[in-house]
Amino acid sequence: MKETDDSGLVKIRRALISVSDKTGIIDFAQELKSFGVEIISTGGTAKTLRDAGIEVRDVSDVTGFPEMMDGRIKTLHPNIHGALLAKRDDPEHVTAMREHGIEPIDMVVINLYPFEATIARDGVTLEEAIEQIDIGGPAMIRSAAKNFRDVAVITSPDQYEGLAEELKRAHGALTFAMRRSLANVAFARTAFYDSAIFPYLLRRELIDYGEDEDGQTELFDRFTGFSLSKITDLRYGENPHQSAALYEIDNSSDEPAAGDLAHAALLSGKEMSFNNYVDADAAWQLVCDFEETACAIIKHTNPAGVALGASNEEAYRRALACDPVSAFGGIVAFNRKVDQAAARALIEIFTEVVIAPDFDEAALDVLKTKKNLRVLRAGETRIDEGLEYRQISGGMLVQTRDTHRLKREDLKVVTKRTPSEKEIADLLFAWTVCKHTKSNAIVYASDKQTVGVGAGQMSRVDSVNLGAMRSKLSTERSVMASDAFFPFRDGIDEAAKHGITAVIQPGGSMRDEEVIAAADKHGLAMVFTGVRHFKH
Repeated sequence: MKETDDSGLVKIRRALISVSDKTGIIDFAQELKSFGVEIISTGGTAKTLRDAGIEVRDVSDVTGFPEMMDGRIKTLHPNIHGALLAKRDDPEHVTAMREHGIEPIDMVVINLYPFEATIARDGVTLEEAIEQIDIGGPAMIRSAAKNFRDVAVITSPDQYEGLAEELKRAHGALTFAMRRSLANVAFARTAFYDSAIFPYLLRRELIDYGEDEDGQTELFDRFTGFSLSKITDLRYGENPHQSAALYEIDNSSDEPAAGDLAHAALLSGKEMSFNNYVDADAAWQLVCDFEETACAIIKHTNPAGVALGASNEEAYRRALACDPVSAFGGIVAFNRKVDQAAARALIEIFTEVVIAPDFDEAALDVLKTKKNLRVLRAGETRIDEGLEYRQISGGMLVQTRDTHRLKREDLKVVTKRTPSEKEIADLLFAWTVCKHTKSNAIVYASDKQTVGVGAGQMSRVDSVNLGAMRSKLSTERSVMASDAFFPFRDGIDEAAKHGITAVIQPGGSMRDEEVIAAADKHGLAMVFTGVRHFKH
């Protein structure tokens, strides 16, 4: 029932074509017709081909049933799946096909309903998304891919050109190697497609139903998942002996998601490295947490300097003043469109990457004079909701993102002295920076500018001393933020030596009273947030 030879060539005699994305399908169908291939088709695809003068046979002629239920039922039939799944060299399969009038199909050309592109649109409803969950398409793809020894399966317009060339070389046949390769791609496509559906439905459930009586969500079920689609290879990973690539998550839309670092446009400079992306993401997430004009300079995912300003240039120069030594070779992020003045300030020292929502043309001209400076346009600032994942050996940790933003009214004054309005503004600023600093995290700040940062220490009191020791600006009259509670009063006693006036911390220690007493002894104001921001 098939033509084959020792090289594994299979002659393509009948092809079923059913595509949502009709890019290039007319030309490819004409190629098939040039080899005498009979084309079976469905709905809109059949109309497109007929309008182009290509003869097709309706799938309803093959199945004996009309398309029904808005097209939901059309290809789920033994005459289709039997034609794809039957082993052409198995006598029992061949006999069954003859007894039931099933004619073999040698090629399936299918791309699926655009579910991923649909859910990427703003305002899409659950009903609209569900209607774009393809049923018959994945079933046919899997049937054809399972039987790749006899059937070729094509799932993307990108494959048409290469297939047409092979069909010409082999006079209307395809090699075994080609069919197996096509099957591998097909299974990857259906796996990606299904893995996009599950996370979307979980997100919708959270949006539609929120938390249960216990304050929990249905976000963490027995199963979870996300889909990855490769964007590009990277030169190497964290170190030159490691390989790496960049992937996007849950988005196959043609339009990049504005505000996502993975889709930020590289406007100038060398290609991004693995470490560039990690550090740039830390910088970008930090500045996106501020409503005011902000600049952050990051080294190894921790802030070297962060400041607010009336302009980008002012914010940058104030951030740079916090630690100009560590800023060398750092990552700089802005949450406003960068102008020429900020760009000129930025190129005064060596910087690896600058990322911002956008750049003026004049600013780009300045930045492009530094050929090694990577310039990333993110499109807009945003705080990502949803889940984040961290791989461990043998498993994956999943959690909701830390999108908590502290408000003035959330503060609880626990000391005898109440902080001034200026101190409150600085405490809220320091708290936001502390949220983006590796634990144990201590941040000194004054006038909405970091003064010193102590990050990643095993002891909180060590972070207190490190932040003060590394400060290039005076800690006198500054405030201090701690990402978690003080287990002992020693952190307060040490900070008081450096001239601070106020402290912000979560509270909740068994020794809170002792810590509060220490603050009162030193005349400090202290506020509790009731929220912890560990960052590991």
